[in-house]
Amino acid sequence: MATFVQSAGFPILFPLFFLFKSSKNTAFSWREKPSRSSLFLIYLFFGLMLAGDNLMYSYGLLYLPVSTYSLICASQLAFNCLFSLLLNAQRFTALILNSVVIVTISAALLAVHSESDTSTKLSAGKYAIGFVCTVAASATYALYLSLLEVTFKRVMKSETFDTILKMQFFPSFIASCACVVGLYASGEIRHLTAEMNGFNKGEISYLMTLIWTAVLWQICCIGLLGLIFEVSSLFSNVISTLGLPALPVLAVIFFHDKMDGEKIIALLLAVWGFLSYVYQNYLDDSKAKSSKSEENEATITH
Repeated sequence: MATFVQSAGFPILFPLFFLFKSSKNTAFSWREKPSRSSLFLIYLFFGLMLAGDNLMYSYGLLYLPVSTYSLICASQLAFNCLFSLLLNAQRFTALILNSVVIVTISAALLAVHSESDTSTKLSAGKYAIGFVCTVAASATYALYLSLLEVTFKRVMKSETFDTILKMQFFPSFIASCACVVGLYASGEIRHLTAEMNGFNKGEISYLMTLIWTAVLWQICCIGLLGLIFEVSSLFSNVISTLGLPALPVLAVIFFHDKMDGEKIIALLLAVWGFLSYVYQNYLDDSKAKSSKSEENEATITH
């Protein structure tokens, strides 16, 4: 069920297809568009990859303390750097490396600070399963983002929001179908009613938790896909990891948690890393505009 809700919110995207319908008169010829069979295979591949990745993350969270889990998840930026270098020809400058390292340290600092390890006792076998699943999930997620960037740039070749919606809607649909099959195959479907009835806050709270988790996952994923589409998979992952140190601030506001020095340092480091990446993008944009201006002047002169 934890895996299912990460992709099951895709129906909320359906109205957006009518609001952001792509024009038939696109900038590229019909020959450059991927065929329907190619699109089906792409959606199927990403959908099954998404389902497997979500399942591994769910097992990791089930078998590991939250602090250990968060610490391992922070490693996904390192995996993303590797895949971005190999698949996306990502150019690494001092500012980008600074951003990746600082944001990773920020997330790791927050994870080490967590006190969950002291209250959770696990068998060595389950701990090992959780550890392996979380590491594999972090690597798979990084690969997933890099492959999405490759797909957007080399296969889709369409600069429309409609393309982003399709790359979220159809893989999420396939991932949800895979999860439903898993619920029935594992027999877990028979225990859901008892789980709902035994929820401490009541049945309504149980359903609202599932529904809003599913909805917010879709909003998050659309934002991440948009960043991949507009900037890069690495930048998308940096923003995703940036959210972890921001959580204590929300916890202070909504749950009146205590804000201590380590949380403040983690937040400041995350902001520092984020600003480093933004400044690098600003420099790249300025350089591109300057080069374009020089080319236009040269064309006019000749």
